[in-house]
Amino acid sequence: MIIRSKAPLRLGLAGGGTDVSPYSDLYGGAILNATINMYAYATIVPRNDGRIIFNSIDKNLIEEYSSMATLPTDNELLLLSGIYNRVIKDFTKTPLSFELITRVDAPPGSGLGTSSTLVVAIVGAFVEWLHLPLGEYDIARFAYEIERTDLKMAGGKQDQYAATFGGVNFMEFYKDNKVIVNPLRIKTDYLNELAFNLVLYYTETSRLSSKIIENQSANVNKGDVDSIDAMHKLKDQALQMKETLLTGKIDEIGKILDFGWKHKKRMANGISNSLIDKIYATAIEAGATGGKISGAGGGGFMIFYCPNNSREKVVKALESYGGAIKRYEFTVIGLTSWSS
Repeated sequence: MIIRSKAPLRLGLAGGGTDVSPYSDLYGGAILNATINMYAYATIVPRNDGRIIFNSIDKNLIEEYSSMATLPTDNELLLLSGIYNRVIKDFTKTPLSFELITRVDAPPGSGLGTSSTLVVAIVGAFVEWLHLPLGEYDIARFAYEIERTDLKMAGGKQDQYAATFGGVNFMEFYKDNKVIVNPLRIKTDYLNELAFNLVLYYTETSRLSSKIIENQSANVNKGDVDSIDAMHKLKDQALQMKETLLTGKIDEIGKILDFGWKHKKRMANGISNSLIDKIYATAIEAGATGGKISGAGGGGFMIFYCPNNSREKVVKALESYGGAIKRYEFTVIGLTSWSS
């Protein structure tokens, strides 16, 4: 038997950063995101030889262990070890023997939620294999706890829920890790127009998002008025984006993105830099009406809203920076697992 799963990556359209504690605990956060047809994949091949093999295709790494209840997490594939350890601890209580093969359609640090999406995909494969009693909210919460609590990796909550649920969602975040996912019924015409006009541009750079997120959290903890006000504005942005998408006022999205980008840069150091600022200014000059960095900031993918057939002009203008345009479509399905 072979067990497979896949979970979609996401574009954060509004509210990014308000899902991070302690802001979400103190004030409540709100994010609007949408999944796209780029995925994290996991395959489990059960074994009977007392070995565990981790095979990361995109990282070109293989790690092998004797089957045991707890694997070390001081290795490069610590996410895989951390998931295994939690599955054993919470469910099977006894070691397993298997090969786990993983692959992600975007590189780490790209701002599309790659790490968290991979965790969701792997958890989904274990749920399928072991028939674990976990629903959608359970899987997302389980994945979040593995990253943030078990492995002490700084970050927010949106990626795990986006990957699990899929589609366009307005998400609310509260204290005690309470999350409410509100699926939005966006007309197909609106989504098609959004996908056509929203350019996804890879800067060919990556960043360590945890450092930016740690700075953001520290700003809230010390009561930095400017940073906290910026997060309030981004929460408002998520509400604006929801109304605009539901009512089909698609060409207002550029203005809403620009509003959010100006305030996002106030949240913490490192969100933007001179290259990102130049790329943004070039896109605006070529006809985009707004944009943002995807994820925590510092590098990775950027998105730009290009109305009135300005898309190709913006794409041409961005060529001078040596990045790459990524074609994509929005998806409506989240985590999917199956056996063969």
